[in-house]
Amino acid sequence: MQTRKFDLAVIGAGSAGLSAAAGAAQFGLSVVLYEKGKMGGDCLNYGCVPSKALLSAAKAAASVREAEKYGISAGTPRTDWQKVKAHIQSAIETIAPVDSQERFEGLGVTVIRETARFEDNKTIASDSTRTIARRIVIATGSRAFVPPIEGLSEVPYLTNETIFDLPELPEHLIILGAGPIGMEMAQAFTRLGSKVTVVEKDLALSRSDPDHAAIAIDTLKEEGVTLLEGHKAVHVTSKGKDIHVRTERQDGSPTSVIEGTHLLVALGRRAVLDGLDLKKGNVDHDETGIIVGDNLRSKSNGHVWALGDVAGREQFTHVAGWHASVFSRRAFFKQFTEATSLPIPAVTYTSPEVAQLGMTEAEATECYGAEAVSAPSFPFSENDRAIAEGKTLGEAKLIVRKGKLLGASIVGEGAGDILQLVSVAMSNGLDVKDLTNFISPYPTRAEVVKRAANAHFTDIIFGKGAKRLVGLLQRIP
Repeated sequence: MQTRKFDLAVIGAGSAGLSAAAGAAQFGLSVVLYEKGKMGGDCLNYGCVPSKALLSAAKAAASVREAEKYGISAGTPRTDWQKVKAHIQSAIETIAPVDSQERFEGLGVTVIRETARFEDNKTIASDSTRTIARRIVIATGSRAFVPPIEGLSEVPYLTNETIFDLPELPEHLIILGAGPIGMEMAQAFTRLGSKVTVVEKDLALSRSDPDHAAIAIDTLKEEGVTLLEGHKAVHVTSKGKDIHVRTERQDGSPTSVIEGTHLLVALGRRAVLDGLDLKKGNVDHDETGIIVGDNLRSKSNGHVWALGDVAGREQFTHVAGWHASVFSRRAFFKQFTEATSLPIPAVTYTSPEVAQLGMTEAEATECYGAEAVSAPSFPFSENDRAIAEGKTLGEAKLIVRKGKLLGASIVGEGAGDILQLVSVAMSNGLDVKDLTNFISPYPTRAEVVKRAANAHFTDIIFGKGAKRLVGLLQRIP
């Protein structure tokens, strides 16, 4: 077994690991990257990229159905599942070279396609190598959480790693979990022609602003998704090609049985830690991931950093990239950037999209009191671009306290893109008034943010005091 020394060892070639490895290599440091699976990790191969490619195909089908209201006769769309899968694969293959082994070797990174494990605090080993590294980054990501539901292990269930490779379009897809993944897949497969039933023990999209979540949920129901909130799956069986899911109502009502042809488990994710021999590396962890501080450094082994999903924080690709930036700033430039120093946006890519940043109105009210918080909003139905395109469902809402932006929620067409205006403002310490002080091109949907910010000042600008002031100023020649 060959032993080599490196400035940095990275375990995991997903978004966080690749960003950290590329940055360090371009700074002239020696880097070794371990990856036992596919380069690009979950996001490229099983997550963000294939899911958004599937959503784009589903949106095309929805556009055909909606064409009549624009005066276009298009007929009923028919789904060619094999061509949909080809579209998904094409998206993956187009992006793959950016994450490829060849590209990273070209940057000077030593790429080892083997399972990595700790031998001691500073040593990583695989089947053919041993690495002594000054710094070690664990970026092994997460995988779908599969709960201990009776009978589940005996049936052919799906996760995000297998749903995009189905040989045929599901006739009736049962989805366990009504979070972002579950709801995105529910709408996508419904639009493509499947019958879809979603089982959720609590509330759908429970982390989003409830008013905005309701708008998206109602849309999915109108399109044909059956949503069973307050239902817990307790037993799963299969009979021939059919899958039966027995549920219990949280309110104690009688149980019910759902019959479908396919079952997707979308009940959250868990950090991938198996096989790392973390105990030998003196790396403490819990069920959420590696135990780290806000600097993303292991609290038990100062040589180790955890980035991305395995750090036990928000599980988004953009957070993984941010973690790599935090690591680079702290490890290489000795800056004191923390993982919590910027607000984290979250978007559910249903139609309409639901985008969230910072506190919800309910969270801010609970923290500061209802009288201290305002939530100015502006509806898409009064936005000229939305009206022209017939996409008037939704609104933008800002969460404000003493002129400071605490958060924002937007539901509607392109909500994730529009939210970035507020993200820039909050990340740079701007106030709500700063969102009124720019020229928004007309007509654009993003103008809803400026109009919501303007709404915060309506009573001040057009109140009695302002009228009195304007009256006095008019006396000046």
